[in-house]
Amino acid sequence: MRPIITAFESSPDRGRGLARDFRVRWAFEEVGQPYDVRLVSFDAMKQPAHLALHPFGQIPTYEADGLVLFESGAVVLHIARRQPGLLPEDEAACARAVSWLFAALDTVEPPIVELSMTAILERDEPWYEARRPMLEQRVRQRLAQLAARLGEAEWLDGAFSAGDLMMVTVLRRLGGSGLLDEHPSLAAYVARAEGRPAYRRAFADQLAAFKQSFGIDPARSM
Repeated sequence: MRPIITAFESSPDRGRGLARDFRVRWAFEEVGQPYDVRLVSFDAMKQPAHLALHPFGQIPTYEADGLVLFESGAVVLHIARRQPGLLPEDEAACARAVSWLFAALDTVEPPIVELSMTAILERDEPWYEARRPMLEQRVRQRLAQLAARLGEAEWLDGAFSAGDLMMVTVLRRLGGSGLLDEHPSLAAYVARAEGRPAYRRAFADQLAAFKQSFGIDPARSM
């Protein structure tokens, strides 16, 4: 059977490729695997049927051949291990690619998400302006470390891998903050990834799903 993933029926990112189902869509496109998408509402995500797939009531989930997975990193890694295209054949290089995937999720993403969520949820609180510089500094530290490691290389470790895919989706959350632009090598790194045909197909699919949910003709621009 074709894998089925879940995604927001009405995505809060407005189809900009920031929702975590985009990571899975991109991975499928990179390995050439057809898949289906089941859109779920925010209410449905908290109901027993969806909680049986994802115990925390989030997206994405993955279903194929009796296997159910949740968490975007686990799903991307599963896809990458099953089909060529996202993990090197060399055992050591493969292990390093997996390390970068986890580094994106465990080391780089947390301060970025905390910064963005604080801006959304605490902007009107009296402590926001005092707290923001500290949050931005945490992000700057990680970006500086990542830029130093990337150097002038095209990708993090040889050829494009699942580690790059995950890292780029994390870095894209900084769009509009100006923080990524402080490191031209990282901005160029993200731009290279966004130019990949698989990325463009995944982005178009997520945007089309958003437009369809609001009755917008996908052929028209937002």
